[in-house]
Amino acid sequence: MTRRDARMSLAAHVSELRKRAVRSAAAVLAGTVGGWFVSPLLLAALRAPIAEAAASQHRLAALNFDTITGAFDLRMQAAFAIGLVASSPIWLYQAWAYLVPALSRKELRYGFGFFFTAVPLFLGGCVAGWLIVPHIVLLLTGFAGDGSSSFIQANDYFQFVLKLVVAAGFAFVSPVFLVLLNLLGILPARSILRSWWIAFLVIVGFTAIVTPSADVISMLLLAGPLIALYYAAWSVAALHDRRVARQLV
Repeated sequence: MTRRDARMSLAAHVSELRKRAVRSAAAVLAGTVGGWFVSPLLLAALRAPIAEAAASQHRLAALNFDTITGAFDLRMQAAFAIGLVASSPIWLYQAWAYLVPALSRKELRYGFGFFFTAVPLFLGGCVAGWLIVPHIVLLLTGFAGDGSSSFIQANDYFQFVLKLVVAAGFAFVSPVFLVLLNLLGILPARSILRSWWIAFLVIVGFTAIVTPSADVISMLLLAGPLIALYYAAWSVAALHDRRVARQLV
């Protein structure tokens, strides 16, 4: 039985969860309202790779809205994405504060390390995904023949970029799970090193899925940091295993 279970009834659990969910929702809503005013900057940044591709390829390439509400819908999606990211410290803290009383002191220490490592890595992965977007746009629009024009559906383009950026962010966090499993005594460092070829195949497969199959450069630009992070996770796990082995002697 956890410490929270000993102190709180089921009704108190539900009340606590509701309170923190309302706070999180309010933070996301406030962030979305603010994101509405910032969204033109994001949409301008999304248009920039298309404009660069059009200029370099000497052909027309532009975002296309195929419905009368398309522009409004896209701006709302952009505002919500901005609000979700901007309010992330608040709703992540609310989730963390709800879980903290149920953790032991050792689990709490590992959890803090995971939280404060995962957030910067996630943001770094998002940045990495964003940086390869122009290269992907240039490659894919280049398949259009001479004399043709590229009218890109705005909503599909936004969803494509969003999925790529978020997928890259979560991929950068994955090595932290390896370290966490090692710290909990579940996954020894030697197993991480022994499985390098499996990790390599998974990383290459993942980057091949989230980037166009013909864009080898973007795939390598995304796979390189992931491989480096995998070996960094192994190094941290190896140091931990050595420290534990010395304590047992």
